Amino acid sequence: MTSGHTPAFLIQGLRHLIRLGGRHWWVSALIWLAMIAPAQAALDLRVAIEEGKQQVGVASSTKALIKDGNGRILGELAPEQSLSAALSAGGVSLQGQWQAGQIWVEPTGGGYVWIGDRWYRGRAFLVPTAKGLTAVNYVDLEQYLYSVVAAEMIPSWPQEALKAQAIAARSYALYQRQSSANSVYDVGDTQAWQVYEGVAKETSTTQAAVNATAGQVLTHSGRIIEAVFHSSSGGHTENVEDVWKQPLPYLRGVQDYDQGAPVYQWTKTFSNSELSNRISGVGNVISMQPARTTPQGRIVTMKVVGDAGSRTISGSALRDALGLRSTLFTATAVSGSAGTKSSSSLPGFQISGRGFGHGLGMSQWGAHNLAQRGYNYQQIVLHYYKGTALARIQVQ
Repeated sequence: MTSGHTPAFLIQGLRHLIRLGGRHWWVSALIWLAMIAPAQAALDLRVAIEEGKQQVGVASSTKALIKDGNGRILGELAPEQSLSAALSAGGVSLQGQWQAGQIWVEPTGGGYVWIGDRWYRGRAFLVPTAKGLTAVNYVDLEQYLYSVVAAEMIPSWPQEALKAQAIAARSYALYQRQSSANSVYDVGDTQAWQVYEGVAKETSTTQAAVNATAGQVLTHSGRIIEAVFHSSSGGHTENVEDVWKQPLPYLRGVQDYDQGAPVYQWTKTFSNSELSNRISGVGNVISMQPARTTPQGRIVTMKVVGDAGSRTISGSALRDALGLRSTLFTATAVSGSAGTKSSSSLPGFQISGRGFGHGLGMSQWGAHNLAQRGYNYQQIVLHYYKGTALARIQVQ
């Protein structure tokens, strides 16, 4: 399939009754999506592993073919022979042995490719960009998910929760591939995208969950959705427009089932000096009052008043500055004797919060608890992504 091209869809529906919490929904539980593409055995995802580097280490667990950007074979790399790729004369040089505008490292016999500091399935593509050398892992979508599901969810969790995570992660990756891909890669490998850590992260349980749901995605109105997820909402997820800007019909606030999660409730206490060092422009902090919140109580903006002025700070900026787990919190002034490290007469503050993450889409701890109660992955994802249907992609 040509990267970055939006596929045409052929849709057929089959309706099933889904039950959750005593409520019933008629949903389209299985839709076949035929993705119009050149014939191939798998759908490769392009994952940026290293970006804007001066050099990148590469190797192969088996003999590898070294090719230029046009697919012409330049040579062979011996098994586990480590070489350094670097920028050279507008192209890429592989330890001075081979040079081309772009270089492929393609393991033979199902071997793994080493990029940077770990092993990956698939092959490596080395390309110069305006930022420097970028190394991209071309990997089968399903094999990519073996690692992602293990990085994003605890592999010992119930299989139905892991399957729900596989559905969400597959949908998210393909959504990004269609909407945000550039000429070099489709997604990155960090938390800003989805965490992808190569072969070492895979487990038998995450492989089983991916294989059991192979090709399945979530759709709304015939399109793959942006299936964002988070650890725990603190009791109720949010409407997307209350946290981010663009309203989406499938990211609606729903009851969560994350009670009992270790991140369901939490507290952090700051002395006045600690707080004032992290919040600039107000001097010593005197009070913190929500200026605007979401319907579920997340801080959209907070007014912080100090002895040298006041300012209104976004909830996300405050979360980052204070190292909080979510923006669903309250701030209460406490005296120095009430648990802060300061003996000053200025108040410290206790931050009491719930949940972990942005609170949009699927709650992972909610999925865990629902799976433990006996709900299957179809019921779980259709609860958290409203008005969606499960679908299967077919690469032709």
